[in-house]
Amino acid sequence: MGRRPKDYLKNKIKRPKMKTILQAPKGMPDILPEENLLRRKIFKAVEDLGNFYGFGQIETPVLEETKLFLHGTGPTSEIVQKQMFILKTPGKDLLALRPEFTPNIVRAYLENGLYNNPKPVKLFAWGPVFRYEQPQRGRYRQFWQCNFEILGSADPIYDALTIQIFYNLFTELKMKELMIEINTIGCDNCRPIWHKNLKNYFRSKRKFLCADCKNRLKINPLRILDCKNESCQSLKNGAPKMIDFLCPECRKHFKQILEYLEILGLPYNINHHLVRGLDYYTKTVFEIRLASDNLALCGGGRYDYLVEMLGGKSTPAVGGAAGIERLVEVLKKNNFKVENPYKPKVFLIAIGDLAKQRALKYLEALRKVKIPVAESFAHESLKAQLRQADKWEAPYVIIIGQKEALDNTIILRDMKASSQEVVESEKMIEELKKRFKNDNIENI
Repeated sequence: MGRRPKDYLKNKIKRPKMKTILQAPKGMPDILPEENLLRRKIFKAVEDLGNFYGFGQIETPVLEETKLFLHGTGPTSEIVQKQMFILKTPGKDLLALRPEFTPNIVRAYLENGLYNNPKPVKLFAWGPVFRYEQPQRGRYRQFWQCNFEILGSADPIYDALTIQIFYNLFTELKMKELMIEINTIGCDNCRPIWHKNLKNYFRSKRKFLCADCKNRLKINPLRILDCKNESCQSLKNGAPKMIDFLCPECRKHFKQILEYLEILGLPYNINHHLVRGLDYYTKTVFEIRLASDNLALCGGGRYDYLVEMLGGKSTPAVGGAAGIERLVEVLKKNNFKVENPYKPKVFLIAIGDLAKQRALKYLEALRKVKIPVAESFAHESLKAQLRQADKWEAPYVIIIGQKEALDNTIILRDMKASSQEVVESEKMIEELKKRFKNDNIENI
């Protein structure tokens, strides 16, 4: 080698270095591998239920036009008033990070002509949503939801089916002491009468309302029933109940849902104060809670006017959503164990550059026949790599050194028997499969 020029150090590229390590944006946590195992378990349960009940999976963009949520979620909802992430594009378009799934799914239903499919159209979704609110227990600015939506039927059996699906999801995840909270908030025919009575009642109690609820009194008094402020909650017991103002159709619809829940043996409680926080709900609203600590796991209801509000034909619909972070929190509290699904049958060890070249070739050969493999090529010593093999608990280890690389052989080590033998590399797959069969090791 020639000598380095004297100005070598002077000409060395200087790369800027940050003074502090950056952190994720507030309320937008990283999802690490251990937690992802739990999330994958939840998604598998969601997917299995969706497939069984005939739901197709749909994915919608993370960004949508802001007016979709202004019209869909509703201008008086907390989401629209306080919690949307809105950005303006260079072309002056106003876009919002989706704060929920239902308006997106309805938009996709209309745009892609899914209304031409046999009714009802059943869809489920899974992915991140965004709300600009103060992060708190189980609630983040970026969080994940799963949704089940049924579009095209007013039959109350689908309200009950939606509730049953979420109840089944939580029981599949070994959650106990579940309670269904359910209510009806009527339709456009009977709700205005309740609305008027509710407004008159809270107007007489105005001085006891919080600042937000004084504003809600002008816009939408139903939202007062959803307020968590202690002074507002104390007024709810004396408030008029929707069930006293139901039209015959809504009364029949609600009665049938309760009958279905009883037939299914699902525990429920009629909560006259449950209204949910979204403006598009009509008739049924529900939540499923952990009775032990009154923790809401999911919520939903019927939204018979939303499709029409977003430009489509009158289409009754019902659905619900569950927050994944909340479910993960419960699973962790219950010490729910999920094993890593990747269990290598073989650990591949390579010592030296030529051996590493051979190892990459063997790695691909094993992949093609679907034999799970682990490796630790970064470690140079045999001892260090064998320690890694022990951690992975692989039943067999393939060792390739300089001699084996030159001879086109491998050393096949049986970890349980602590024995090993030299095998020609071209017979490696055949020998492994034979041993798997003899040892009753499942080959994926």
